[in-house]
Amino acid sequence: MLLVSVLTMIIYGMDKLAARKAWRRVPESTLLVFGLVGGWPGAILGQQCFRHKTQKQPFRTYFFISVILNVGMMAAVYHFYPQ
Repeated sequence: MLLVSVLTMIIYGMDKLAARKAWRRVPESTLLVFGLVGGWPGAILGQQCFRHKTQKQPFRTYFFISVILNVGMMAAVYHFYPQ
């Protein structure tokens, strides 16, 4: 989980750099998938550190939904497989 978060934060930083340099961008769907699979803490840090994707709608809504889904999936796994 920590590795995914760190990788997600790096990807947000790379996308911010690409936005500033007019390079090829990381698709928003990729950013959302990384958040969904457990990288959302790194995504939140990346958004704040790089001031990236903090105002853009509907990305913020989709990101929030992906965080809820990830936490829900982790809670379900813990509930059904507590070992």
